[in-house]
Amino acid sequence: MISTADILDEHGDHAAVCELVLQQFGGVTAFSGVIATIRCHEDNVMLKEVVSSPGDGRVLVIDGSGSLRVALLGDNIGGIARDSGWAGLVINGCIRDVAALRDVEIGIRALGSNPRRSRKNGGGEVDVAVSFGGIEFPPGATLHADDDGIVVVS
Repeated sequence: MISTADILDEHGDHAAVCELVLQQFGGVTAFSGVIATIRCHEDNVMLKEVVSSPGDGRVLVIDGSGSLRVALLGDNIGGIARDSGWAGLVINGCIRDVAALRDVEIGIRALGSNPRRSRKNGGGEVDVAVSFGGIEFPPGATLHADDDGIVVVS
């Protein structure tokens, strides 16, 4: 896999770097793929539906509004995402089941962890442009993540 630093050097102004420092939680530390998106605030029903569909090696970018109050993802949904073929999940929010997620072979980046689970009302939007960390994550662009950070190439 090509490093994010090399990708940024190669693509210059056509690449953007996420300025938000997201922690690594999954069993895969470097991943890349075409971006799919979801926006959901403290509710993960739609997230579970999306990761249950074929991932085809894509990366799901989840805009949880930066909430630290609840976890949008735990080991069950992380396992579903892996089994459905998603390469990674980038979450502007929290996860839970940190120890168990270390053994799930999928890339997971998030703000942090919180043991409190999310609401189950079903709200959210799928395949919309989301922005956080000073950049946009448009569906269809390519995301690369490794120990240096996250780079998006349009």
